[in-house]
Amino acid sequence: MPYRAPVSDYRFIMDTVAGFPTVSGTTRFAEATEDMTDAILSEAAKLCEEVLSPLNRAGDLHPATLENGVVRTSPGFADGYHAIAGGGWIGMSASPDVGGMGLPMTLTTAVNEMMASACLSLQLNPLMSQGQIEALEHHASDEIKDLYLPKLISGDWCGTMNLTEPQAGSDVGALRSKAEPNGDGSYAITGQKIYISWADNDFSENVCHLVLARLPDSVAGTKGISLFMVPKLIPNADGTLGKQNDLRVVSLEHKLGLHGSPTAVMEYSGAQGWLVGPENGGMAAMFTMMNNARLGVGVQGIGAAEGAYQHALAYAMDRKQGKAGGSGTIIEHADVRRMLASMKADIFAARSIALMNAVAIDMAAATGDDTWRTRAAFLTPISKAFGTDVGIDVANTGLQVHGGMGYVEETGAAQYARDVRVTAIYEGTNGIQAMDLVARKLMDGGEAAFAILDEIEAGADAAKANQPDLANAVWNAAASLRETTEWLVDQDLADRFAGAVPYLRAFARVLGGHAHLAAAMSGDPARMRLATFYIKRLLPEHSSLLTHTREGASDLMAITLDDLVA
Repeated sequence: MPYRAPVSDYRFIMDTVAGFPTVSGTTRFAEATEDMTDAILSEAAKLCEEVLSPLNRAGDLHPATLENGVVRTSPGFADGYHAIAGGGWIGMSASPDVGGMGLPMTLTTAVNEMMASACLSLQLNPLMSQGQIEALEHHASDEIKDLYLPKLISGDWCGTMNLTEPQAGSDVGALRSKAEPNGDGSYAITGQKIYISWADNDFSENVCHLVLARLPDSVAGTKGISLFMVPKLIPNADGTLGKQNDLRVVSLEHKLGLHGSPTAVMEYSGAQGWLVGPENGGMAAMFTMMNNARLGVGVQGIGAAEGAYQHALAYAMDRKQGKAGGSGTIIEHADVRRMLASMKADIFAARSIALMNAVAIDMAAATGDDTWRTRAAFLTPISKAFGTDVGIDVANTGLQVHGGMGYVEETGAAQYARDVRVTAIYEGTNGIQAMDLVARKLMDGGEAAFAILDEIEAGADAAKANQPDLANAVWNAAASLRETTEWLVDQDLADRFAGAVPYLRAFARVLGGHAHLAAAMSGDPARMRLATFYIKRLLPEHSSLLTHTREGASDLMAITLDDLVA
């Protein structure tokens, strides 16, 4: 089924829910007018619908391979990548000083979602480059910026991140890769990294790896980690490419999904690299890239959900089965209608949260106001975890809509479920996102959380005159979430962590209710009906989630190993 980019939904959420007019009203983003925004979204939609979407099945059926140390990408991926790079889409939000467009992250977020819907395996490549561009802009020396940023932004070179090692997954501080000074300002990088997305390809001139490693005599743990730029081909000062660096792709992983995206084991054997940021400051620099990627990965989940939804909707509108009224197709059955409405309502909620997050990032950049920066940081783990959870839920529901045909690979429905599954794992598992939310993001005593809850309650108060039932439901949900947040900030970390995942999910549910209520207030009957479905049927989930949150850790940790293996 051909993909159609939901451009009108992006515009509606940006203007009515997420507050994008505030962004375009700043001096920094004054050029992001309605006309320019429409043009950007329309051109991106054309690219995704006509160029990228046809590549999705090819990537699944004809995976990337490793031949004699060279990665061969899926059919058509090279042309698709060059279309992305040639259109300037990689550097949308990068600084114009180094060849970027300087556009708001909100627009980049919408475009990235479209690309993820169209072909998630390929979209992962420019997402990695975008994260590396941001990390270099914030942390690299002027020399590295001048050499690498124009090439990454143009797409001539691609970027990756190298964190994970066989013995060091989420515990990054356990890594063993080392960096020895060469005496000329560069370093010799030695070690092995695993799970490196798009570690190599056959369509870009160079691949630039950001690698975490330890300097001699550095302290243990994350405080002793530094970050290095380690290119596949060592560039000359003028940007031309020199000799092959001493690094190689050892193997490609055989994965559940994302077959078109080569995920590699990388070996560095004294490869030449250059320090990015200060010595032992690697985690701060890498987290710039990771935070960029966490919003991007949340959007990947939403993109996969949109693709799966469109696929299921088309099937439901065509498949005739059983005794149903109207068209006689299965969309007339109440349970199928329930599944499709749940899919669409959750996509709207997750998309709204991601775009709210992007607006906060843009406002922080435009104003320098720490309040916006704190809001963006708070929303990031919610965007990542809820966006990817929704991607998985919607893709699985899409299989159910297809019935037995969903389990047959030829229909293409299963690919969405296989491809999206990893998004809840990489860039920090969703459990880690939730732990970050209840620990680091509540270190302010809940101030950032309460500010968002104030906004939700104010929106509900404003809606009570026109939509009293929906507004009261959202207001009461926000009040319950406030009470649990107040409880959480007084607990120790063990109790917080035990309830972290349900708390994040509850917060996302309430934010989704806030977004749907704003949509209902627009006067659009279709959005009113979808909001009613979400607020009456899906929002109530928050109550049981908050009950789970407040149980703490005692009963959980009382479960013994014998209990688990019995």
